[in-house]
Amino acid sequence: MSTYYTRLEVDENASQAEIDAAYAQQRERYSPERVAHMGDDMLHVARERTAELEQIHHVLSDPQRRRQYDVSIGIAVPEQSPESAQGRRSLSSRELLYIAAGVVVALVVIGITWVLTGREQPDQVAGMDVVVAEVDRPAPDFTLPTLDGTDIQLVDYRGQVVLLNFWGTWCEPCRREMPALQASYEQLRDEGFTIIGINLADNEIAQGRTEEDIREFSQQYGITYPVALDMEGDVSTAYRLFPLPTSYFVDAQGRIRYIRVGELTLEDVTTIFARLQQESTALRQ
Repeated sequence: MSTYYTRLEVDENASQAEIDAAYAQQRERYSPERVAHMGDDMLHVARERTAELEQIHHVLSDPQRRRQYDVSIGIAVPEQSPESAQGRRSLSSRELLYIAAGVVVALVVIGITWVLTGREQPDQVAGMDVVVAEVDRPAPDFTLPTLDGTDIQLVDYRGQVVLLNFWGTWCEPCRREMPALQASYEQLRDEGFTIIGINLADNEIAQGRTEEDIREFSQQYGITYPVALDMEGDVSTAYRLFPLPTSYFVDAQGRIRYIRVGELTLEDVTTIFARLQQESTALRQ
């Protein structure tokens, strides 16, 4: 279930300092200045997400509003007075009015979220499953360690279409898209296509996971394409990463041509790959 906590990527018991830090980090990710070069679609998404983040922080930064929200999503129980807890008296009309008001507040909160998220699936980021931005800028090169103990460098794949897929083990949409990614890799790798899965290892470590946990997770999903570990977060910063999952399609000339924020399907990958292959063929003629 998607909640304000999962959208901030924090635990339900997160401290206020942790919530504030997560909010500030995501506000920076969605800064209009940061995404303006990605086109109108991305700018629109960034503005929607910024508005949603403001609402989330408004609720979670106030203890009373946060408790009301926790009750509304079922992770907390309504407070009871000693008398009502012991069954000594029934609720007064005023108390019933307060309860009704609390329910209305909860419904308004949920309704605002529903509107701001574009009525998408509850555990998807607002509007992200339809956003594909067409860009044209150099892909920052990188060298990262991989799960198999070697290093991987992007420049070594020049001449191929490369899908850079940023992911984390805690990301439910990442889990859902992995079978499609693996299928596309198996189907297209002999045609000049590869995938590099870039795990946000710095975030994994911050959440108490190890490299072995990441390896077991990848094996569980049958991943055979290279999985790189962004241990310091430098690569995600260089790529101006959005919330997960985000994928970057790099053409044979080493330029980012498409950015997909949200889950990828096999059809998405094959369609964009075919388009980039056609463009590459046209350039050679």
